[in-house]
Amino acid sequence: MPANLPADITELQAQLEANERDAKALAAGLTDEQGSRAPEGGGWSVAECLDHLATGNRVYLRAMQEPANRARMRGKFRRRPAKPGWVGRLFVGFLEPPPRWWSKLKAPPNARPRVAPPLAPTFASFLDTQADVREFLRANADLDLAGIRFPNPFTRGIFFSLATGLHVIVAHERRHLWQAWRVRRGLPT
Repeated sequence: MPANLPADITELQAQLEANERDAKALAAGLTDEQGSRAPEGGGWSVAECLDHLATGNRVYLRAMQEPANRARMRGKFRRRPAKPGWVGRLFVGFLEPPPRWWSKLKAPPNARPRVAPPLAPTFASFLDTQADVREFLRANADLDLAGIRFPNPFTRGIFFSLATGLHVIVAHERRHLWQAWRVRRGLPT
């Protein structure tokens, strides 16, 4: 990324990097068996949380790429900060941890994690998607991310701006990293 990026792009980059550092600390020292162990009483394991994030990131990026490509061909370059509108801010806030009783949803079928995936390759896959999100941000930082819309890949008929999509990705990561930390803290030592 160029050194003189706008503050909103730098902030998104910083949030992605913070999530990656958090995920590295989360996975550090865990065996595949520990990482794949679901908590007592149900819920996802650490590896399942990371698998869900990797899958969700890939699905979101796929949905965002073509609208970004079209916008570039049409010359829709940056006119405003990459911030969500008010509906987008509500949705992003809905995803922030900790989940509230009214904000717990089932994962859509195309973002559900595999059952008990092995931790090491799942963690590597998550890191790959982090690199993909950063590359998308770098490659498209000059576009009007707040003005380019894409269809939400999980909810039919809902459209978000690319800016909202990027903010959704980082908030969603924080939510499930928070969840995974709760699982890790409950693992027997």
